[in-house]
Amino acid sequence: MRMILPIVLNVFIIGFFLYSKLLPYKDKLNNQYKGIFDFFNSVFTPVLNFLKKFVKPFQVGQGLSVDLTQIILLILLLILLNTI
Repeated sequence: MRMILPIVLNVFIIGFFLYSKLLPYKDKLNNQYKGIFDFFNSVFTPVLNFLKKFVKPFQVGQGLSVDLTQIILLILLLILLNTI
């Protein structure tokens, strides 16, 4: 179990990166990749929505702000990976 958890966390970190890059193009995905995307979408969307309740977008310019929820989730996954 101790050896499997880091592998699973690494898969989720890579999946999260790909999820964030493919989210704007989810309607154009092939059926093969659509199923994988839908799996990660069902995992990450509730977590990101939960974090949005507590984290406000960070204003970086006039009328320009950055959503920090994805960065916070990545940091949490990396901390979890390093503590096991």
